[in-house]
Amino acid sequence: MLLCGPSGSGKSLVAARSGLPVLRLDDFYKEGDDPTLPLVEGSSDIDWDHPESWDAAVAVEAISRLCATGSTPVPVYDIALSARTGEETLHIGRTPLFVAEGIFAAEIVGRLRELGVLADALCLTRGAVTTFRRRFLRDLKEGRKSVPFLLRRGWRLMRTERSIVARQVSLGAHPCGRDEALGRLAAAAAGRHARQQTAA
Repeated sequence: MLLCGPSGSGKSLVAARSGLPVLRLDDFYKEGDDPTLPLVEGSSDIDWDHPESWDAAVAVEAISRLCATGSTPVPVYDIALSARTGEETLHIGRTPLFVAEGIFAAEIVGRLRELGVLADALCLTRGAVTTFRRRFLRDLKEGRKSVPFLLRRGWRLMRTERSIVARQVSLGAHPCGRDEALGRLAAAAAGRHARQQTAA
């Protein structure tokens, strides 16, 4: 199950409430010294909300490995440092379903469908003002970046949120609120579990 949506839309909370194992796709960000990182137009700020700031190929590889073997190594990423600080292994055992959540999840919908491993793709929408407030308070609390950077980023994202959601929907994600997302996750988990029991 892929779970995408604008930064601050509540993806991590929904993923946690689903009760399913979770792969954090934001841990696949590129490091801050990567020369391929995109910049915000007309600025020296790195555009961490652009898909090219993220390593899609490595994320797909990790998802494929989880589906095939039930475990995969994943980077430990420190957003404040813009760096990978280590690696850990995610184990999901024989569970028939897990959630891969992150702001760029929609970018890999097509590839995962080609691989035959995608159960569903959801795009969380909360409204631009609500998302701005949640994102800013979260990032401030966690010390992710400087306050001026967070304000510039937050204002830019609030103005472009509709186009962000539209792009993710065009890539194959279903737009929904928190309650619908939790319902679809629960239904998918129940369906996969039932099929697994029948096969056994």
